[in-house]
Amino acid sequence: MSPALRDRSLRRRAYCHETGLPDDAHMDALATLGDAVIELLILTRLVQEGGSDKGGISVQKMDLVNMSALRQAAVRVGLDRFVAWGIGEERNHIWTSGRVLAECVEALVGASYLDGGLPAASVVMKNLGLFPDPMEKM
Repeated sequence: MSPALRDRSLRRRAYCHETGLPDDAHMDALATLGDAVIELLILTRLVQEGGSDKGGISVQKMDLVNMSALRQAAVRVGLDRFVAWGIGEERNHIWTSGRVLAECVEALVGASYLDGGLPAASVVMKNLGLFPDPMEKM
């Protein structure tokens, strides 16, 4: 992944505002894109593995790509150590609550998609452990 996209995917909006970086230098748009890419890749894998029931696939997808699963992936790799946090975020350890780390994972996947398409995003997701068994075969 290009250094510029990597850095953007790891910059919070608060950090950009505090350091005078432009509005397009933070992760928010990449997180939105990454959310869609993650869902697409998970759904693709589920269908390729034989999923055919719309309701069943939807339930499996929700189990695999919910906020908790994404947050756990970020914790496993220590992603919080690489994110550029705003001063208040850093002081309050914002990454320990809610959706914040999940958004960081989404941004990283979004950046990898922009840089190398679905294959690159798939590699990032695999490295983050977001393709659990039996998905590992893909």
